[in-house]
Amino acid sequence: MAPRWLSIALLAAVLPSCTLATPMGDHLETRASNDDPFSPPYYPAPNGGWRSNWAEAYQKAHSVVSNMTLAEKVNLTTGTGIYMGPCAGQTGSVPRFGIPNLCLHDSPLGVRNTDHNTAFPPGITVGATFDKHLMYERGVGLGEEARGKGVNVLLGPSVGPMGRKPRGGRNWEGFGFDPVLQGIGGAQTIKGMQSTGAIACLKHFIGNEQEMHRMSSVVTQGYSSNIDDRTLHEFYLWPFAEGVRAEVGSVMIAYNDLNKSACSQNSKLINGVLKDELGFQGFVVTDWLAHLGGVSSALAGLDMSMPGDGAIPLFGDSYWGPELSRSILNGTVPVERLNDMASRILAAWFKMGQDQDYPLPNFSSNTEDEKGLLYPGALFSPSGIVNQYVNVQADHDITARAVARDAITLLKNEGDLLPLRRNDSLKIFGTDAGSDPKGLNSCADKGCNRGVLTMGWGSGTSKLPYLITPQEAIANISSMAEFYITDSFPSSVEASSDDIAVVFINSDSGENFITVDGNPGDRTASGLHAWHNGDDLVKAAANRFSQVVVVIHTVGPIILEEWIDLDPVKAVLIAHLPGQEAGYSLTDVLFGAHSPSGHLPYTIPYQESNYPSSVGVLQQPFGQIQDPYTEGIYIDYRHFLKEGIKPRYPFGHGLSYTSFEFSNPSISILTPLNSAYPPSRPSKGPTPSYPTTIPPASEVAWPKNLNRIWRYLYPYLDNPESAAAVANSSKTYPYPDGYSTDPKPPPRAGGAEGGNPALWDIAFSVQVTVTNTGRRPGRAVAQLYVDLPDSLGLDTPSRQLRQFEKTKMLGPGESETLTLDVTRKDVSVWDVVVQDWKAAVAGEGVRVYVGESVLDLRVDCEVGGRCSTL
Repeated sequence: MAPRWLSIALLAAVLPSCTLATPMGDHLETRASNDDPFSPPYYPAPNGGWRSNWAEAYQKAHSVVSNMTLAEKVNLTTGTGIYMGPCAGQTGSVPRFGIPNLCLHDSPLGVRNTDHNTAFPPGITVGATFDKHLMYERGVGLGEEARGKGVNVLLGPSVGPMGRKPRGGRNWEGFGFDPVLQGIGGAQTIKGMQSTGAIACLKHFIGNEQEMHRMSSVVTQGYSSNIDDRTLHEFYLWPFAEGVRAEVGSVMIAYNDLNKSACSQNSKLINGVLKDELGFQGFVVTDWLAHLGGVSSALAGLDMSMPGDGAIPLFGDSYWGPELSRSILNGTVPVERLNDMASRILAAWFKMGQDQDYPLPNFSSNTEDEKGLLYPGALFSPSGIVNQYVNVQADHDITARAVARDAITLLKNEGDLLPLRRNDSLKIFGTDAGSDPKGLNSCADKGCNRGVLTMGWGSGTSKLPYLITPQEAIANISSMAEFYITDSFPSSVEASSDDIAVVFINSDSGENFITVDGNPGDRTASGLHAWHNGDDLVKAAANRFSQVVVVIHTVGPIILEEWIDLDPVKAVLIAHLPGQEAGYSLTDVLFGAHSPSGHLPYTIPYQESNYPSSVGVLQQPFGQIQDPYTEGIYIDYRHFLKEGIKPRYPFGHGLSYTSFEFSNPSISILTPLNSAYPPSRPSKGPTPSYPTTIPPASEVAWPKNLNRIWRYLYPYLDNPESAAAVANSSKTYPYPDGYSTDPKPPPRAGGAEGGNPALWDIAFSVQVTVTNTGRRPGRAVAQLYVDLPDSLGLDTPSRQLRQFEKTKMLGPGESETLTLDVTRKDVSVWDVVVQDWKAAVAGEGVRVYVGESVLDLRVDCEVGGRCSTL
């Protein structure tokens, strides 16, 4: 989400149509030229409640919504305004039915701008663990802390951006540059979070791949991500489908346009893809101040506006609120649409059990003081206790440390220099090893790069309750360490042949409402290089010492070429972004208490020009930026494989202090692929039914004796009868081209949450025995890649990650047999004509590889045939 003080919404008068008018079929596509994208209309918005696993929640919602007034329904859909409560955003309440203001708050790694919370490692670190259990346990911790603070909807996990742009500012919030890694990480996080009763919010839907120019304002329009139908389904939509299948309660819409239609009111994207094809049963919410129009967004399927403000925040107006009440009374927005909005919001609330003693917010994101304004956005606001300083940390530091530790990725270890011994003579260099000299949490939302880099910057952060720095952790273990917490190599340092230099460097990025060292979110000034002259620091150490270890904290890919091949540089570790447990998680690995078991969630190239030119950050001072996704699904390792470009370190790479052997592979068919397309989808179940008559205008008249708060967004109208009178006039609303109230035929690719349930039938299963053949305990990751046959008629990558499993801790000589399941969808491509997933019949021609990286393959299997070790 954006900073809450920033005005970014586009005035309705300059807003383009919410869908482009050319109805050339129902699939989301671009025309023959990528310069002419379009998004076809898809109306009406499908109603929720037809899935059996949501039936009880929708029944409860129905019983309430059936008896709610128009004002009460509208109150649930619209935020109360920026700074009009303790959270990043909150809806109106319905006290008559015991429904409080619902608190929506950041972030994906912890509860933002509060106290006594855990600052977990962010998504990119979690992805590097390749550990499903840790992904889930971190989700549980996030949910427990959200619940403990009274947050109804925690704004995460993030599976978009997808890492299309290596310089992209918020790649670190997601789990990696692969749709399956993102999908599994997101789904496990959602399951963990929602097991506690907190509602997860999957974001950002979709195509938000760079920070610069993503947002619209009163004078500009956010860029348009122009994505073809196949690329959307096979790459960018994949993790969202997995999140919907995990029963996520809410989805956040991105700021940008998709194929020249604003995501917040793109009817094909929300109504057609998310709610109809993917069967999403929860509610769709805007990113903060991304609401661009009233009627248009409601008809396109948006369910909630956050934080509720209109084009300019703190003006006390809204595209919804009273305007939505007016649109219902005058018949512009069907009553059925509003009933579905309210039902979806309440169904998520009931499904997570939030009607059963769920805490109210006990913190304020606006102040650290115990007492303060209840509505800081108002000039005149009542005061009260706003911070109760509730400690929600429990034992979550254990999970945080385990994630940070098990993500650490060993890139290089010549001569087995690592692990270090306690009596090694160490010289430690770099400010990234130390603390922020201005103090913990001294820069808002981590909008600076001082001391050890624990997370990027922006709304995806949380305050550190404490920080164990590498300097502190190393000093706690070794009495033979000298520290030089500087990024300029000291000329006075002397080195003996036994000394080991440990050099800390980093690379940062974040959200574009903060610029750090010339980088406006995206890494525009720094590129993919180390900050603070980190490359020079490494080279200076290598010029003086014969043994150098480099530790890197980074938001994503980083270029290593200035020093990686220097003879003294014996070992390199990427510690990603470790959160509050930066120090001890590192020393656990650095000194050998644990063998490193992390693997790269992205590719590290030799140089930035190794990437396709289309994935660079775009800058354009005037007019809307058009960003054609001409590279299609060939992102990260897929591109390197296609072009035959050798990376410096491939996706999935990660060394250990021990070694592993893969043996006894076998493949078994579980659900035969007897047809190219999945069996027919299940029929939709019934949805809640409500009266469709326009309610009395009196239901949105201002209540008598209401103590109004200035700028607070209410659902009431000064003269509601005048709005109702418009419904009986001869005037007609200029609906978007293609608008209809006749339901579309159910998409053949749908049928359940995530799509046709047959897509997740296990087509075949691969088993492989992993044995620790070294002298130290360790854990291995088995990564399964598929190679699809030419018979599918499409150009496909030679390897695509489709599954992974991590072993338990294996002692020397110990083995574990892993099972890796492959679904129908895993071996399918998206057929843009049929609008369904197509697989090779009987899996003919499908090859499966298992290994420790995309380039380190140990097992080769042919579906229906035999497996061999490589």
